Amino acid sequence: MIKTIMCSWQRKLCYGVHKLLTTSKQSAGTWAREYATTLTDTSVALGRRLEGKVAVITGAASGIGEATARSFIAHGARVIIADIQDEAGTELAQDLGPNAHFIHCDVSNEEDVSKSVGLALSVYGQLDIMYNNAGNIRYKSMGTDTGISDLNLADMHDMFRTNVYGVALGIKHAARAMKPQRRGCIICTGSIASIQGGFMSHYYTVSKHAVVGLTRSSASELSEYGIRVNCISPAVVISPMSKIMLSNSRFMKILDSLSTSANCILFRKFMPPDEVAKAALFLASDGNYISGHNLVIDGSLTVTGSPKLFPLETDDDKDVN
Repeated sequence: MIKTIMCSWQRKLCYGVHKLLTTSKQSAGTWAREYATTLTDTSVALGRRLEGKVAVITGAASGIGEATARSFIAHGARVIIADIQDEAGTELAQDLGPNAHFIHCDVSNEEDVSKSVGLALSVYGQLDIMYNNAGNIRYKSMGTDTGISDLNLADMHDMFRTNVYGVALGIKHAARAMKPQRRGCIICTGSIASIQGGFMSHYYTVSKHAVVGLTRSSASELSEYGIRVNCISPAVVISPMSKIMLSNSRFMKILDSLSTSANCILFRKFMPPDEVAKAALFLASDGNYISGHNLVIDGSLTVTGSPKLFPLETDDDKDVN
């Protein structure tokens, strides 16, 4: 980015010298003022990109949500940390300082989601960014007993309560707050399972496809209010939720084989949450014309290989939130 900007400055400088040599002093002076303004705007762009913005982040007490909360605070935003992990969420808010507040939020409970958005409005009077990040992965659903012939609708519904209904509620209440402002940014966490089968269980895969569908339909409706809606779909991210997956030897063996045979260098090292936070910061920043997009962050995994990771054999059937 710096290199691109420097090249732009060099081009502008050459253009300015040409102006000084070929035009009147008045014309050159006008260009100089415009150039100075451009430099000032560029300096702001390289600094705190969310200055004065207010964000609600669900699932923000750990993993991707925590990394995003830290990034947003560093860039001048005020953040509502919404999570079911009360202790971790409270500690994070204290660590981040006066511009962070924690609220208990189970995204499958509409009252909790409404209160989270309400807290942003009551404390700060606005909501600029809603990041629907909270998700659930039922580790049991990755086992061999949950292939398509053994589909259990109760398990699917349980997955949907968080991964789909929770996202829908986040979009719903964020839209209610943002419509009167006629501006806003809504982001949802998807998965590479939203674009390719075989990575995860049927339940999880379908839920993440639904998130992309919600993103696109909401983006279409809310565009007239100046509200952008996008999805971020990462590959495996190092987080409390993924650590149980990574403890499965068969899972790790398949991934290692994939990254080697497909020569997928970027995927040989699992992604830290900060990489997803960078994408969220980009989508949340002003001047972004992107909406209705599913931004895939996978180190080219989905275009260099087609693994079959599901179903897995495991003795551990714990659920992880």
